[in-house]
Amino acid sequence: MKAHQRKLDIKNGCIDLSHGSGGRAMSQLISGLFHEAFGNEWLARGNDQSAFDVGGGRMVMTTDGYVVSPLFFPGGNIGSLAVHGTVNDIAMAGARPLYLSASFIIEEGFRFSDLKRIAESIGEAARVAGVYIITGDTKVVERGKADGLYISTAGVGVLTDGLDLSAEKARVGDRVLISGTLGDHGVAIMSKRQNLAFETDVVSDSASLHDLVAEMVAAGRKGIRLMRDPTRGGFAATLNEIAHQSGVGFRLQEETIPVKPAVAAACELLGLDPLYVANEGKLVAIVSPDVAEGVLAAMKAHPLGRDSADVGEAVADDHHFVQMTTSFGGGRIVDWLSGEQLPRIC
Repeated sequence: MKAHQRKLDIKNGCIDLSHGSGGRAMSQLISGLFHEAFGNEWLARGNDQSAFDVGGGRMVMTTDGYVVSPLFFPGGNIGSLAVHGTVNDIAMAGARPLYLSASFIIEEGFRFSDLKRIAESIGEAARVAGVYIITGDTKVVERGKADGLYISTAGVGVLTDGLDLSAEKARVGDRVLISGTLGDHGVAIMSKRQNLAFETDVVSDSASLHDLVAEMVAAGRKGIRLMRDPTRGGFAATLNEIAHQSGVGFRLQEETIPVKPAVAAACELLGLDPLYVANEGKLVAIVSPDVAEGVLAAMKAHPLGRDSADVGEAVADDHHFVQMTTSFGGGRIVDWLSGEQLPRIC
């Protein structure tokens, strides 16, 4: 078989520096693995960019990088996480995600079989989300320089209904809604990283939330102030950011905040607070009180929002504190996270 016809040895082969050199080996990697996993009409043209029509409305764009360790974890891997995280950043604007790019920084010696598994996960996550990966890039670095694999993404979406959600729009009296249990993703990562065993399996909540967002917008478009996905720093960091950007405070009720028993137990074992643990398939919505009930009902009716809850309200506070009434009737400040509680979580 001629050199240019040689196929990748997916089962036994590994990445070497030639796969990032721009030559034949790189072409074989892109066509034989990435194109096969992501295949669509835009990518098949082989350009360094893709042109596309978006129709009327405003565009939304985001970019992100993924360095999660380990690469594979209960409920997903770095590939599905990259799609879900990028889609969700677009969805939090109330936009419909359309297209993604994907850039891969691969370490020499990385197994083709693992890369294929990750690429197929990306392709499947994109298909489920209804988005296309239409351009990308591949680089290979020397052994020891990339911890296996890093992925960088960008995404674009379109707003067609006049929505303008933004973190400075929370108002006193607004309700705080969350779409489900907190801390699942972070604990799933830590359980794999530390080889911990729990009585109940804890899996990442990583998922694309744009369909849930669409149902929420249909139920209360005029009263939704903003939405955020509480990833690094968790729910606590997200609310503190919103409080400072909007110039309000928040008062939460601990007993209403959903946390799975296995996650709570794991956090206690690891010395973590679920409020600060990363999530990759949950959202926080700040909504006006007149639409809160309807939006919450729409959330609960969606498979990704079954455990949704109204957990508090925005209050007047010149200090912009996030405060919580505990299950015992006391109070505590839910402050900014100091340092990195869980590094390499996404």
